[in-house]
Amino acid sequence: MSLHHRTLARTLLGGALLAGGALLAGCGSSGPPTVEFTSAAGTMRTGPAQYCDVAVTECANHPDAVIKLAVPAGQPLTIKVPTELAAAPWHVVFSYRAANGGSVDGRSPVFAPNQRIDYQLILPDPTDQLLTAQVQQFGGGTPAADPGGEVSFPIRGSWVLATS
Repeated sequence: MSLHHRTLARTLLGGALLAGGALLAGCGSSGPPTVEFTSAAGTMRTGPAQYCDVAVTECANHPDAVIKLAVPAGQPLTIKVPTELAAAPWHVVFSYRAANGGSVDGRSPVFAPNQRIDYQLILPDPTDQLLTAQVQQFGGGTPAADPGGEVSFPIRGSWVLATS
């Protein structure tokens, strides 16, 4: 092997090792994405209460990630998700106490991948009191149908706010 070929081989090998090291350094260096919840009372960020691999076959639960934040009646809750979460379909599910004292469950539209990174939750009546809000990111896996025929899709991650 000529000197030129040995130098070229060393350069290519060194570059490959550097690239491989950069890839390894990047793997696992960031954890699951965090979500930001903002109300008139302030802003809080949290990681997922549950987070799974893309196929939704291996999941980790983090109940301590559930955050508490006051959301005054009649005031919106603004939710901001990072681009890596918004790269998959996501939506917001929520519960609130209506003026008559009953509990009502609701959900936002499902946002297509890369469609948006924020959502403002405004309850129907100014006296309604938000109880919980949960960002859910959909994952891969097989959709399931309940006995009524309604199809549900696997949830990869869930970021939870409980009002205080």
